Amino acid sequence: MDGVRSIITYRMDEYGSVKVKLAEVLNRRGITRNRLKTLTGVKYDVIDRYYQNHVERVDLDFIAKVCYVLNCKIDDLLEYESPE
Repeated sequence: MDGVRSIITYRMDEYGSVKVKLAEVLNRRGITRNRLKTLTGVKYDVIDRYYQNHVERVDLDFIAKVCYVLNCKIDDLLEYESPE
């Protein structure tokens, strides 16, 4: 089982994290959070949490809506950051 690791304790410095890049995508395209709210029908506070990368659990329905509206891929919005 090469390349397989076990997580015994739950410390992010051991396994890394996932970064939400919604702010980068919106800023690069000149789209505001309010505009994304209008295009997706998602509440502003939800969009703002993703924008500020303050998300503990990802809502796949939200990600699908954003990908559809912005015509982008999931990896444009989410990025795995390995531990340093």
